[in-house]
Amino acid sequence: MTNPLYDQLFGRHAGQDTPFLILPDEQVITHAAFLSEAAQIAHVLVKAGLQPGDRLAAQIHKSPQALALYAACAQAGVVFLPLNTAYTASELTYFIENSGARMVICDEAARGMLTPIAADLGAQVETLNADGGGSLTEKAAPEAAHFNTVARREDDLAAFLYTSGTTGRSKGAMLTQRNLLSNAETLTDYWRFTSDDVLLHALPIFHTHGLFVATNIILLAGGAMIFLPKFDAGDMARLMPKATSMMGVPTFYTRLLDTPDFTRDLTAHMRLFVSGSAPLLAETHVAFEARTGHRILERYGMTETNMNTSNPYDGDRRAGTVGFPLPGVELKVTDPDSGESVPTGDIGQIEVRGPNVFKGYWQMPEKTAAELRADGFFITGDLGRVDEDGYIHIVGRNKDLIISGGYNIYPKEIELVLDDQPGVLESAVIGVPHADFGETVVAIIVPEAGSSPDLKAIESAAAGALARFKHPRRYILLDELPRNTMGKVQKNVLRDTYKDLFETA
Repeated sequence: MTNPLYDQLFGRHAGQDTPFLILPDEQVITHAAFLSEAAQIAHVLVKAGLQPGDRLAAQIHKSPQALALYAACAQAGVVFLPLNTAYTASELTYFIENSGARMVICDEAARGMLTPIAADLGAQVETLNADGGGSLTEKAAPEAAHFNTVARREDDLAAFLYTSGTTGRSKGAMLTQRNLLSNAETLTDYWRFTSDDVLLHALPIFHTHGLFVATNIILLAGGAMIFLPKFDAGDMARLMPKATSMMGVPTFYTRLLDTPDFTRDLTAHMRLFVSGSAPLLAETHVAFEARTGHRILERYGMTETNMNTSNPYDGDRRAGTVGFPLPGVELKVTDPDSGESVPTGDIGQIEVRGPNVFKGYWQMPEKTAAELRADGFFITGDLGRVDEDGYIHIVGRNKDLIISGGYNIYPKEIELVLDDQPGVLESAVIGVPHADFGETVVAIIVPEAGSSPDLKAIESAAAGALARFKHPRRYILLDELPRNTMGKVQKNVLRDTYKDLFETA
């Protein structure tokens, strides 16, 4: 094969009038029609001067055309860089500059803001709107519906995904064709996906879960997706009878349980519900099984590795665990200081190795060396244990990562914004349990001596500097932060103090 990722995910469907995308109005886009549009977009990229290995940054709403852009990049050998639609101008500037993106695709509404930024950084700008219109598709329309696939190797880069670091500086995780393809192959087999599957897809497609897990699996299996622009409980209930499977974050499941139309009869024909990106509360497991008769399957993955573990398809799916290492993935729990494996049942840092593990961080060799060992094991930053039955339990994150509604949030990035506000001496940002989002963000503010910080003004400043999903949901004033004898802030104490802040009666 000249291009393993494109050939195995997309090219295998060439000329097939089989259903691929089923839209909310039940319009069907076939594999052949989808590939024709992807080919037309690939022509636009090449005519714009993009070469194999060049980066393309896309901050666009979910649409069939947005997905076709991903396919076009794969076919043209361009490295795809999807970006959260909530990112602000300052955040986007960093991503474009750091990645060296040659082209930026954005919504028409953002063109005025992004054009001067991109021009300063030597990048072209094209638009793609939620309805599929924009300069990109206008330029693509007259192009040929066939494109000669660019030859690539399995170790060539296919995508960048940015993940924030605890220093506040985002890291570009470099994902190869082999990383993406091997994980899709493993999951398709492990979760028993076939061409008969119809996946209910309401996830965003700017991160691993919605794009490189859900979409790639369905492409490889040859099934179809009910392709929703976003999660809407009513649409999910209306369209679920046409689906066989669903992937979501805990928020999806809690909101479905709050929907009266979501009944056992509605889910009777479904074979699989998958949850990830954040821990699923045990009570959600129990309530969902009682309502539907289905046991949700939880798995564990991350930006740098795609999926690492999964509860079994057949067998006991245990709440509070993420199952076992996937076939081909090695997992060990180690002592953070020595790097040696700890005894069964003991807590340590989780390390993984396999074909799914990324190539490293873009232009960050020191960070890569610190987190990716010479023997191929990646230090995930998560703390966990393996029980006597082999099930893996995630017990915490040694980087203070917050996962809210499926999004990764790093406290330091928020703290830097808060610390810069008038009257603020210092801040500490923590994640606390939330029934809907898994975790949510709380900001602890320590005032400067004699000052009374304006929390409304601080909230407004944070809203202007940070994507919405990073906004603290509560601001708390304290005279001082708890510290240990070495002066380190004890965030565990803060998390324990405020763990019931969003508890509902």
